[in-house]
Amino acid sequence: MIHDTVEDFAATLPRLGALMGLDLGTKTCGVAVSDTFRSIATPLETIRRTKFTQDALAIEALLAARSIVGIVIGMPLNMDGSEGPRLQSTRAFARNLSHRIDTPIAFWDERLSTVAAERALLEADTSRKRRAEVIDHVAAGYILQGALDRLRHIGGPN
Repeated sequence: MIHDTVEDFAATLPRLGALMGLDLGTKTCGVAVSDTFRSIATPLETIRRTKFTQDALAIEALLAARSIVGIVIGMPLNMDGSEGPRLQSTRAFARNLSHRIDTPIAFWDERLSTVAAERALLEADTSRKRRAEVIDHVAAGYILQGALDRLRHIGGPN
C-alpha cells in the first residue's frame, strides 16, 4: 500500500524492522537499507534497470533476503516543488510495485540527495570512476536517512 504521508506510513510499520530506500532513475535504481532499529541508512547496491518486471524481481529478492518491512522511494520534485514527468513515472513504478507486494511504500523528497551524495564522495576523495559506480545507492542512503530521521521524530522522545 502506498501512503501519502510519512505519518500514515509510520502507523503501518511494526515497531522493529529494516526499511529500504530507493533512488529511482531512468537507467538505474539505487538501493539503501536501514538497520532493524531504523537508526542508520546504509547504501547497498545499484540495480541496472531494464523492464519493470525484472526491476521488481530484483527489489522483491532484496525485500525477502533482508526482511524489509517498508520502502521509501525518493520523490523527484522540481526545485520549485512542482511535479514533473519524472515524478509521474516514479508514482507509476510505485503503484505497479504495490500491486506485486504487501510492503508499505512511502515517498520522500529527494531534492539535492544526489548533490549531497556527490559532495560526500568528493570529500572522501573517491575517484570519478568509483563515484559513477556508487552515486545512486549513496543517494538512496541520503533519501532513506532523511525518512528515518523524520520517523524517529514522529515516534517522540526516546
